[in-house]
This record gives sequence, C-alpha cells and structure tokens, in this order.
Amino acid sequence: MSLQTSTLAFLGGGNMASAIISGLLRKSVPGSNIHVSEPWEVNRNKIASLGVQTTTSNVTAASSASIVIIAVKPQVAKAVCEELSAAWSSRETLPVVVSIAAGITVQSLQSWLSKGNNGRVPGVVRVMPNTPALVTEGASGAFAAKEVSEQERKLVEELLGSVSRVTEWVEKEELLDVVTGVSGSGPAYFFAMVEHLVASATALGLTKEQATRLAAQTCLGAGKMLVESDDEPAQLRKNVTSPNGTTFAALQTFEKLGFADTVDQAVKAATDRAAELGESLGK
Repeated sequence: MSLQTSTLAFLGGGNMASAIISGLLRKSVPGSNIHVSEPWEVNRNKIASLGVQTTTSNVTAASSASIVIIAVKPQVAKAVCEELSAAWSSRETLPVVVSIAAGITVQSLQSWLSKGNNGRVPGVVRVMPNTPALVTEGASGAFAAKEVSEQERKLVEELLGSVSRVTEWVEKEELLDVVTGVSGSGPAYFFAMVEHLVASATALGLTKEQATRLAAQTCLGAGKMLVESDDEPAQLRKNVTSPNGTTFAALQTFEKLGFADTVDQAVKAATDRAAELGESLGK
C-alpha cells in the first residue's frame, strides 16, 4: 500500500488539516481519495475547492478510509472517536488512526475507539505538529501504539512529510510533551525574539519594516545553517563571536540576565503544561 493508493479521511478541516491536504495533493495523492468532514460551511467550501470530497458526517468520511486523521479540537475528540467506534463495529479491518488533536493520549484514543467496536483496538499514531507546517516547513514529533505496523509508520511519516521537513519518532509517549515544549510551542519563542529585536532596533532608529525584514531573514538564515551544517549550535555561535566584539557584548548581556535559565524554565513550563492538559483532556 502506498500513500497515493490509500483512502484518507480527515475529521476536521481547520488550518492544519488544510495544510496537510494541500501537501498530499502536491504529492499526487488523488483528490478523490481524500474525504473531509467539516461542520462549518465556509471551511467545507474552502476545502472542497481543493478538489477533495467533503461531508458534514465523520462516519461517512471515514467509512472506507485506510488512514483516518483526527484533526478536531481536543474537547470534541472523545465524542468523535465514540461515534466512529460504533460505526466501525461491522468493519473487517480497522484503519490506522493519526491524531493531531493536541494533548489527547494514545490510551484515551484507543479506549474511545474500541468502546462500541467489539473491543477491537485500532493502531493509533499521536502526532505533535507545529504551525510552520502551514508553509511546508514543519517539524513533527510522533508516537506509535504497538498495534501500528512498520508499513503504517512509513505511510504516516510520508503523510507528515507533505508539510514537515522533520518527523521525530519517540519511544515513550510522554516525550511528546517535551516535543511540545521544543517545537510545538517553539515557533512562538522565535516570534517573541524577533518581536523584541524589532522593538529594540526601532528604538535605535531603524524603521519597523527594515528591522522586521532584517530580523526575520536572520532567523531564517540561522535556521538554515543549523539544518545544513555539521557543526553543533554551540560551535556555530562561537564561529560568529569574536573576542570583545559586538556579538560577544550581546551574548555577555544575555548571560548576565540569565538567558539560559530563562530558556530552560520556559521549555519546562510548556512541557509541564502539555502533560497537565493531556491529563484533563483524556478524562
């Protein structure tokens, strides 16, 4: 089975689902093989314009799918899963389920999906994508339940590859909380950094437009160096830091004000919050 010959169902047609669908179409997955359930007419019409099949019914969208992507808000994931579970009781084989619903554990998903399904447990892959997926520059973390076959893992990785440059598989599900703290929430850290760079540069005389272009391109260029270089981040930092130069002065200020500790605490706060949300949403 290949992604191009698979039947896919997206339950929820928000921004992330739309980005993945667009990526799949670019990979030559036929629009006739992609079914999307979306309750809101405006979103549904927008998705239909891509050339895929749309409906308001989760059960209809997922009826013959071999891969089902749960892309609804976490608060409604339980109801959606239980609806599918009842409908799948007559299916001979169960699809692999990919969840991008933030915070919902594999155990919760499998419990809900097997409730009205004669106790049969589907293979579930839980994914933590990030918003750069909207411009096909995403980074995703993924965890697969033991029921997921190697072939299914490869299909899911190809699916995520339509919008993500990087997919990292973790062996322990709780590590997805750390992924959330690094890459899931990470884009906002860079946006905040650029926001403050722009404010500082504007106060010192540049226009906001000039400062934004310079800071954004610097962020993009530094990221590309990190991806393409064999050097560690620390070495790349040292490479641009001359003794007693301008970069040295800035980094010394960061250090004096506790930059490293601030980053540590921020990542830990996001990781802890992800774990808390997972606990509350799984009930």
